[in-house]
Amino acid sequence: MPRMWWVVGVVVLAAIFSAYLGWTAQRVERLHARAQSAERALDAHLVRRAAAAAVVAEHGDRVELYAAARLALDADPGDRESAENDLTRQLRAMNLDPQDPAARALVNTSRRVVLARQVHTDLVRDALSARRRVLVRVLRLSRRHPRPEYFDIVEPTMPELPPPLTVPGPTPPPQRPVQAV
Repeated sequence: MPRMWWVVGVVVLAAIFSAYLGWTAQRVERLHARAQSAERALDAHLVRRAAAAAVVAEHGDRVELYAAARLALDADPGDRESAENDLTRQLRAMNLDPQDPAARALVNTSRRVVLARQVHTDLVRDALSARRRVLVRVLRLSRRHPRPEYFDIVEPTMPELPPPLTVPGPTPPPQRPVQAV
């Protein structure tokens, strides 16, 4: 009878360990998928920012900005970080017209790049942290995924633009206070 309890205990421990192993493997898979998704989202926002910068450059006859935007759009994956940094430096050096809709679009896309980069950095950090765990390394649970990489660019800060001028609409009629009975 006492041997049976040992067998049951070993089976329970094996079940708990295999459940933990499955949970860990699923977490590694999920973190890598999220990091890849964040990388694609960051890439999309960077492309939108470069396109918006090219539009602003065309409107203002800014040859250097247009060249930097085209380089960022056409850059190979290995040269992408330096091309984006060049574009960021060009954007920081320019003054934007607050009434220009193209300039507003550029500022908005630059803000989205900042957020997308922060999300990407956080997810890459989490995926790399999961890869460093002893159990993940020993069992090679991350072997199916390429190692996620940080995307190091200069933080694209843009000036604050005042809100666009709007024409006020009709004012709503005053509401009567409701009296309790």
